[in-house]
Amino acid sequence: MEKLGSGDPQRIGTYRLLGRLGSGGMGQVFLARSDRGRTVALKLVRPELAELQHFRDRFRAEVQAARQVGGSWTAPVLDAGVDAAVPWVATGYVAGPSLHRIVSGRPGAPLADSGAYGPLPERSVRILGAGLAGALQDIHRAGLIHRDLKPSNVLMTIDGPRVIDFGIARALDTVADGGLTRTGAMIGSPGFMSPEQVRGERVTTACDVFCLGAVLAYASTGRLPFGSAETGAHALMYRIAQEEPDLTGVPGA
Repeated sequence: MEKLGSGDPQRIGTYRLLGRLGSGGMGQVFLARSDRGRTVALKLVRPELAELQHFRDRFRAEVQAARQVGGSWTAPVLDAGVDAAVPWVATGYVAGPSLHRIVSGRPGAPLADSGAYGPLPERSVRILGAGLAGALQDIHRAGLIHRDLKPSNVLMTIDGPRVIDFGIARALDTVADGGLTRTGAMIGSPGFMSPEQVRGERVTTACDVFCLGAVLAYASTGRLPFGSAETGAHALMYRIAQEEPDLTGVPGA
C-alpha cells in the first residue's frame, strides 16, 4: 500500500481513505474504512469517465448486478456511489497477495522474505482452479462476464483464492473504440485475453473460461501461455488469435 498523494481525497462517502492500493483503466483503488470501522477496497472512477453519461448508465447497471454475486470465491460488492459526482464502488477488502505477486514477486515489497514463491505445485494449482471455477460460476450466474480475469485480479488467502474486479469492465466497453477506451486503457490484459477479445468480437462466458486456462497455465509455469508483450502488444494479440498456447510444464498437458 502507498501513502495518499497530495491530490487524493481524504474521504469518499462515509469512508476515510487510508492509502493507495493501485490503479487501472477504470480508476484509482484505495484502502478505506467506514465510520463503523469496516475496511474496504474503494475504487474511484476516473473523472473523464464520470463525464460520460453512457458510461455512468452502464456502471450503475453493472454495480447493481455485481451486488447479486454470492459464493465464497469473490470479494463482495458492499457499497457504491453510482450517482456521485465521481462514481465509486466499495468491495470487501481481501488481505492477501495477488497470484501475480506470489508467482513473479512483482510488484511490491518482498513476500515471505524471498520476494516470490514461483510457480505453484500441481496440487495447489488444482485447488486454485477449483476456486476460480467456482468464482466464475457465481459471476456468470448473476448475469455478468468478468472480462479481465488475470493473476493480479486473483487474491490468495489461507481459505483459497478470491476474484476481484468482476462485473465492472463492461462499463468501459461503452467507451471503447477498437479495443481501447477513450482514456487509452485496453479492456482486458493482453497476456490473458481470449481470441474473441483480441479480435473485437462478442465476449461471452466462454471467454472467461479461456482466460481461466491462461491463468492456471501461468500459475503452473510462471510463463504467459502465449509469450510476453516484449515484442509488442499487437504481436502478442496475433499469437492469441492465431496460434496454440505453449503449455510446456503444465501438468497433464
